[in-house]
Amino acid sequence: MTRPPSESLLDKFANLLGPKGYSADPDAMAPWLTDWRGKYHGRAPAMLSPATTDEVASIVRLCAEAEVALVPQGGNSGMVGGATPDASGDQLLLSLRRMNRIRHVDKAGQLAVAEAGVILENFHGAVLAHGLRFPLTLGGKGSATIGGLVSTNAGGTQVLRHGSMRALVAGIEAVLPDGSIFDGLAPLKKDNRGYDLRHLFCGAEGTLGIVTAASLHLVPTAAARRTAWIGIGSPECALLLLRRVDAAIGRELEGFELIPHACLDAVLRHIPQTRAPLVTAQPWYVLLELAGENDRALGEPLEQQLAAALDAGLISDVVIAKSDRESEDFWRLRDSISEAERAEGPALQHDVSVPVDLMPAFIADNPVRLAQAFPGARALSFGHLGDGNVHHHVQPPAGTDGAAWLAEHGASVSRLVYSHVLELGGSISAEHGIGQMKRDILAELDSPARLSALRRIKAGFDPAGLFNPGKLVT
Repeated sequence: MTRPPSESLLDKFANLLGPKGYSADPDAMAPWLTDWRGKYHGRAPAMLSPATTDEVASIVRLCAEAEVALVPQGGNSGMVGGATPDASGDQLLLSLRRMNRIRHVDKAGQLAVAEAGVILENFHGAVLAHGLRFPLTLGGKGSATIGGLVSTNAGGTQVLRHGSMRALVAGIEAVLPDGSIFDGLAPLKKDNRGYDLRHLFCGAEGTLGIVTAASLHLVPTAAARRTAWIGIGSPECALLLLRRVDAAIGRELEGFELIPHACLDAVLRHIPQTRAPLVTAQPWYVLLELAGENDRALGEPLEQQLAAALDAGLISDVVIAKSDRESEDFWRLRDSISEAERAEGPALQHDVSVPVDLMPAFIADNPVRLAQAFPGARALSFGHLGDGNVHHHVQPPAGTDGAAWLAEHGASVSRLVYSHVLELGGSISAEHGIGQMKRDILAELDSPARLSALRRIKAGFDPAGLFNPGKLVT
C-alpha cells in the first residue's frame, strides 16, 4: 500500500530539483495529467522533472523510504493511458523531458546513447548529421521520447526490416525501485550473465525501472528510396504482393502498409492539402517503400515486380513517387489516418497483431462477427500488414449517438475483437502497450501462465508497487 507524499517530502524534492525541476502549479501540470486521447485524467501533488540520472535515483530513494508512488512520463503521447496518474492525487508525476541530451554518437560503430527525454524527431536529425539514421519512425515523432519508446517497445512503419524498439536497443540505463542505478549501456553482442535485463525494461511501461538512457543501433543513411502507392482489390491480394516483393527484392523492403479506401477518404476530407495519388478510387491501397544504397538497384526491380503484378491482375493501379517530396506526401496520407478518424467522430481503437498469413482472414471475418453481435457497427483495419500488426477501429452505427453507443457497448465490442485475436494466436497489443486501458482485458483473456509470470516479475522488482501502479498488471 502506497502513501500520499507529506509536505516535508515535497519540500525535499523542491530543494533537490530547484524551480526548473519542481512544480506544484496546477496550471503547469494540467496538460500532463491527461493522456493524449483525453480518455484518462489524473491528479498529482507535484511534477518532478530531474535533469540527471543521479537526480532520478535520489527521487526514487526518497519515495522508497516514504512509500510514495511515481508515474514516469515522457512525451505523454501514449495511446493506452500508461503515463497518467490516477485520480487519488497521491501519485507523483515524474517527467523525464529535461533529460534530453544525446550523450554520444559512434559513427564507426553505428551507435548512439540518448537520454530518456530526447524527442524522436530531434534524435533523427542529430544522427543524420553524422550520416546515419535511426530506423524507427511513427506519426508522433515530434513528441514521443526515447524513454517512452523503450518503455512501450514502440513499433512504427519500419518494423518489417529493422524490428521494434527492443531490436534497436543495444543497452539501457535505468533506476530501480530501491534507487540503485542499473548501468547496462555497454553495447555487448555477447553477455551470458543470466536474465537479459535490457529486454525486461523494454515494454515494461515503467513498472520495473525508470529508463534514463539507452544505447541505440543506427544504420547508414539510405542513399535511395522508392515509394509506391498501389491500388489493390483485397487484403488477400496485398499479402500475395508482399510475399512476391519480399522474395524478389528482400532486405530493401522497408515498409508495407495496408489502407482501406474509407481511411483515405477520411484523410482527404479532413486533412488540408492532401490529394489522392491515383485517379480512380480502389477498395484497398498498399503503401510500399524500399530503401537502399543505389537508386537504380531499387527502381528497376520494383518496376519489374509491379509491372508483373499488373499483368497478372494482382494489383489494379500504381504510382511510384518521383521525388522525396512525393514520397513524403504518400506517407502523410498514411500518418494522418488517426487524426482524420478523430474528426470523423468517436471510435474504438484496437492495436492488434496476428500471424501475417492470418491477417487477411481476421480483417474479413471480424467485421462479420461484429455486425452479427452489434448490428450496424462498422470496422476499419489499416496499418503494418508486413509485420502482422493492424489498427482495427470500430465505429458506432451511422446515425446513432456515438459516445453513448460506445459507453454502452464498447467493453463488449473490445472483448469480441480481442477474443478473436487470441483465437488466432495473436496479441491484444502489438505496439502501443497495455497501460490502464487494456489492463483488465489482459487479466481476463490472456494466458494464466503469462499473467502469473508478469506478476511475479513485477513483485520481484517492485514489491512495494511504487513504480507506475495500476498499469500493465495488478
